[in-house]
Amino acid sequence: MKLSSIHLKRYREIGRLFWKYGRSDVVQKMSAAQAFGLEEMSDDAVHDPAEPEQLADDLEAMGPTFVKLGQVLAGRPDLLPPRYLKALARLQDSVKPFPFEEVEQIVMGELGVRLSKAFSHFEEQPMAAASLGQVHEAALRDGRRVVVKVQRPEIRRQIAEDFEVLAQIAAFLDEHTEMGRRYRFATVLEEFRQTLQQELNYEREAQNLIAVRESLKEFPNIQVPAPVLDYCTRSVLTMDFVTGRKVTALPPLARLDLDAGALVDELFRAYLKQVLVDGLFHADPHPGNVFITDDGHLALLDLGMVGHIAPGMQDNLLKLLLLLSEGKGEDAADLVIQISERLEGFNPAEFRRRVGHLVASRRDQGLTEMSVGQSLLDVSQDARDNGLFVPSELTLLGKTLLQLDEIGRILYPEFAPTECIRNNVTTLMAQRLKKDFSQANLFSSALELRGFLGALPSRLSQLLDLVSNSQLEVRVRSTDAKTVLDGMQKIANRITAGLVLAALIIGASLLMRIPTRFTLFGYPGLAILCFLAAAGGGFWLVVSIFVGDYRAKHRR
Repeated sequence: MKLSSIHLKRYREIGRLFWKYGRSDVVQKMSAAQAFGLEEMSDDAVHDPAEPEQLADDLEAMGPTFVKLGQVLAGRPDLLPPRYLKALARLQDSVKPFPFEEVEQIVMGELGVRLSKAFSHFEEQPMAAASLGQVHEAALRDGRRVVVKVQRPEIRRQIAEDFEVLAQIAAFLDEHTEMGRRYRFATVLEEFRQTLQQELNYEREAQNLIAVRESLKEFPNIQVPAPVLDYCTRSVLTMDFVTGRKVTALPPLARLDLDAGALVDELFRAYLKQVLVDGLFHADPHPGNVFITDDGHLALLDLGMVGHIAPGMQDNLLKLLLLLSEGKGEDAADLVIQISERLEGFNPAEFRRRVGHLVASRRDQGLTEMSVGQSLLDVSQDARDNGLFVPSELTLLGKTLLQLDEIGRILYPEFAPTECIRNNVTTLMAQRLKKDFSQANLFSSALELRGFLGALPSRLSQLLDLVSNSQLEVRVRSTDAKTVLDGMQKIANRITAGLVLAALIIGASLLMRIPTRFTLFGYPGLAILCFLAAAGGGFWLVVSIFVGDYRAKHRR
């Protein structure tokens, strides 16, 4: 791989990170030391990996792109062992802030006015710092309390440079490693890049706040802060201040004053509606982004990462959730096969067996211990292991539901997600049907029906003319027609050869009764020649059948 001198240093840093923490079999197969230009590294780095806590420190030192990658990996138990997940979880809450002087410069440049003119108060110490930005408490000139999210300086340029290097590494892994061909790192990386681009656009996040607020207005116990659109730009987001604390910071005694069961049930129902009805959902509900407000409600924060699901995929995900909650593992496996892309070497029988065993073992754990999100991620992992490339929506939904399960265990350990799915399936289906029969869809269907009825008389007239003139033709086109015809031709050839050989034998038998001067071995010569021809043809036919079948078997 060739890189410019600008990216070479970054490339080596990423290579050292991969060499330090990568799986030894992958590293050895791809000859990572030579590929990354790290010939001076020893094999000890592979066989003696660093501690998980060191991984979090290394990702933070690498910059915002890798901090965000660590945050994503912290919610993926299908990719990392539990001890790594626990170590990376701190990146969701504690990231080093950048100086207030830069915050002031960015806000003034984006809003076009001084801080003192736009805000009556602006706290210098950030409330929280994340990989892409940090949040400050402030107040508008009318006294309205707000929080201001400010993007890190030069973050877009740095992320763009990192992704240029990562794209080349991902392409190399996809081409030279079995894991790369199975996981398609280049495709995953592109989806990650698009997600980051959306998170870097705070104007889009403001629109996400508005859309999700509208979606959840029927859930009184769930709040989403409203954006202050006049104070929102691509790099600055201003929204209502939420008074409360993270669910992870809630003392045990404070939970006694909450109706935790009702809160968790409403939160889960709200996400089912977002995913399966609206097709737009908050895709990062880790405990650091969910607050308990002072009045005992739940607040969803940080809507930079949202998921989008098309109507067809919504139907499939609803079916899959129902099948998993009902313990129908083989049916769930068949549905995953239907919506996924089959790779070379896919083993459907083994996949059905593993999913059936997985679902059966989870069902035996009991409703309160069964994690729907974990089941989805495990099914995705089994699919990849058996040669299936599952849609990204399936993995994103599994990660989101797993984070909801974690919140449920914190607030109300007795909550059963599978029971909630079964209890609300009727409501979800009614909402889906209501959405399908919206005014816009009805008008669209009416226009299509009008076009069909308008063209129907002329098309019927043309069809009747063709029938009356004996000109109607039906053409069937099959992608396997040539293979079928070739097989039928081979069968016909073998039958014909067998008939010819049988005719030779019968003819020779009849000729044996006719006296002739030409003899062989004391028998009529012509009859013997027919017998020999039949014997040779029979031997050739048997050999060709065995050879042809052997070759066809090995080609498969």
